[in-house]
Amino acid sequence: MSFSFSPSATVSSSSHPLTPYGWDDDWAAAFSPYAEQGLVPGRVVRVDRGRCDVITADGTVRADTAFVVPRDPMRIVCTGDWVALDADGDPRFVRTLLPRRTAFVRSTSSQRSEGQVLATNIDHIAICVSLAVELDLGRVERFLALALSSSEGAALLGEGSGGEHRPQPIVVLTKADLVPDAVTLSHLVQDIEAIAPGVQVLPVSSTTGEGLDVFGVVVSGGTSVLLGISGAGKSTLANTLLGQDVMEVRAARDVDGKGRHTTTTRNLLVLPHGGVLIDTPGLRGVGLFDAGTGVGEVFSEVEELAADCRFHDCAHVAEPGCAVLGALEDGTLSERRLESYRKLVRENQRIVAKTDARVRAEILRDWKRKGAEGRAAMQAKRGRVR
Repeated sequence: MSFSFSPSATVSSSSHPLTPYGWDDDWAAAFSPYAEQGLVPGRVVRVDRGRCDVITADGTVRADTAFVVPRDPMRIVCTGDWVALDADGDPRFVRTLLPRRTAFVRSTSSQRSEGQVLATNIDHIAICVSLAVELDLGRVERFLALALSSSEGAALLGEGSGGEHRPQPIVVLTKADLVPDAVTLSHLVQDIEAIAPGVQVLPVSSTTGEGLDVFGVVVSGGTSVLLGISGAGKSTLANTLLGQDVMEVRAARDVDGKGRHTTTTRNLLVLPHGGVLIDTPGLRGVGLFDAGTGVGEVFSEVEELAADCRFHDCAHVAEPGCAVLGALEDGTLSERRLESYRKLVRENQRIVAKTDARVRAEILRDWKRKGAEGRAAMQAKRGRVR
């Protein structure tokens, strides 16, 4: 399916060969100390087994990443990074990373407090959700919490300002052609909008072309990353925007709509009408990693209610004067929404507590307080029974 943009969406040409990949005056200034050392700039377009493909002014080169602190998972070279590498040699080596503006980070599947950087220096995060299966609102909330914390990902590494560059999330409802009824599709969009305050929700179809012009304009400015589970239609969407089959695609299973991880690496692609797109493998799990700000924004109505609770440390479980429980009782807050909020808050606290002694101490005090309250309640109950 082909589509076209209005002329105003086309990016003007520039004399610098790396401009189509996002090079600008700020990156040039950040790189200037390395230029004096005889190094050359480049952007990582793919990483595979300790080596990476880097686009430079002279074309794509294969480079080794051994010099970039490989033991630190948060400093491993990632697709989207700007790097300084040797001007020549065989092999070429990446000598350092330029400070990241943004980083999309999730926790690893291990029990250690480690993060995995999925993409860096991104301006738009497209959360792809397939309409071929029932909407999982909890998963969308999880993705949004991480997306809204992406500027913090760079701050965790001591890079960026943590707010100067902030990626904009967008929820892309793929395979919209599978919902031919306009009223039903409108209700699905409203369901997502209700849990994504201020976030654009866009139904698209690579088959009919619905929504592609709008989405094409969004991604034509800056760097965008496609995120979602396998079978969400990310690679098909990438191919449609590129106008050619660059990414391999397989059909999702009819029984549950899940894909088979056709994409195995994160790939940075230049779009013909401007902008850079990072396609990613389907994510089986999306663990939070220091996403407190994002959780607060996704559940802003819960946080606003909590400000009116009688006790400042209200856990919103059984406390008197709890505004959150009051909203639950009068129906202005749903049980599903509150449970999702509780789950993400607990998970994020556990992750942060692994590296923050103060947070660990606060959680321990909270456990002791709740334990004491539970024992007191039990003793009072036994007293009444006697």
